[in-house]
Amino acid sequence: MAFNYEEKFLFIEDVSVRDLAKKIGTPFYCYSKRSLVDNFNKFRTAFPKADVCYAIKANANIAILKILAAAGAGADVVSGGELFLALKCGIPGSKIVFSGVGKTAKDIALAIQNEIKQINIESEDELNTVNQTAMRLCMRANIAIRVNPDVDAHTHKKITTGTSENKFGIAWPEAFELYKKASEMSGVRVRGIAMHIGSQILSLKPFEQAFKKLAAMIDKLEKEDIILQNIDIGGGIGVVYNYKKDKPIHAKDFAVVVNKYLGRFKKHIILEPGRKIVANAGVLVASVLYNKKGEKKDFLIIDAGMNDFARPALYDAWHEILPVRDWKRPIKKVDVVGPICETSDTFAKDRPLPVLEPEELVAIMGTGAYGASMGSTYNVRPLTAEVLVEGSKYRVIRKRESYQEMIEDQLDLLHK
Repeated sequence: MAFNYEEKFLFIEDVSVRDLAKKIGTPFYCYSKRSLVDNFNKFRTAFPKADVCYAIKANANIAILKILAAAGAGADVVSGGELFLALKCGIPGSKIVFSGVGKTAKDIALAIQNEIKQINIESEDELNTVNQTAMRLCMRANIAIRVNPDVDAHTHKKITTGTSENKFGIAWPEAFELYKKASEMSGVRVRGIAMHIGSQILSLKPFEQAFKKLAAMIDKLEKEDIILQNIDIGGGIGVVYNYKKDKPIHAKDFAVVVNKYLGRFKKHIILEPGRKIVANAGVLVASVLYNKKGEKKDFLIIDAGMNDFARPALYDAWHEILPVRDWKRPIKKVDVVGPICETSDTFAKDRPLPVLEPEELVAIMGTGAYGASMGSTYNVRPLTAEVLVEGSKYRVIRKRESYQEMIEDQLDLLHK
């Protein structure tokens, strides 16, 4: 295991979290390279002929991208910046898929110039922009149309993407007409069909419903002589955050469902896992600042805030919180909160935890995805440091800024 207790202290691979905290200070994110590669290889094994395109939005640290690129990952990008980053980290355009509803003409031009695998079209206006941009560049863009199957993934309402009420994808009747239009455009090549129904999905049933609809769509397209090369099935497979409640979906079981509904087409499969690769490869380490006794509840105040880790504030997300030093002591229920001047700066409510004293350390587990990538400098707090562990060695892959470094660019502009 990448995370374990040795001599009553939490270790990541062979590195003591307590020792890291002494050298780096808190808060900081810490990732296990072993877990990253193992999680990615589970998809490679389950889908040996597919493009496993890591969803960069989950964690965009350059060191992590380089590790995954070296392991053979492609990239799922949702902005021009993510596309630029993927290319810089050695992921070839032929293994990059560009999703998202708000691609600019500049973003699209960058994608076309780098001949990426496909641009997933989200609207008729976007298709027109892609076609016009490609013609201006005297090139042709590889495209797929992202279809909205109107399937409820039974996940949090803020990370559902596959119902008719969501902004993502195109309803099938409109998408079918758009395919016919695209097939006559001189600036695009119709390469595939795409679908993504949401994130943190912990049941195979929504995927089965979506893939069944997707198969019927492909059949109808091919009857119209619109022959596809790629089937982009998106990502969304959830991870276990709460070990008492959640049950995991394994990559091999997901592959069985994909093959059941889509295997007969003999097309190239593209999948876009992000959270499943990086979430449980990372922890957020923080120090206890204070214990505060309230009139109706007690609070454990730590030095990490919602600017460092936003998921609990955004989604009421549950994450396990462990003491870095594991020894028997009394348990009490507390709200674990940060220093940000917002009531939503809360990591856990009424959580039974060992009694912790100031300067002790806690680890918020499963924070490798949508942790650092969603970080901000709200309340003028520096971005959190990030550390990568490999065996008995570690390296800082994002340093903690000083206050001076945070404002230098503004001061430079002020003095011009």
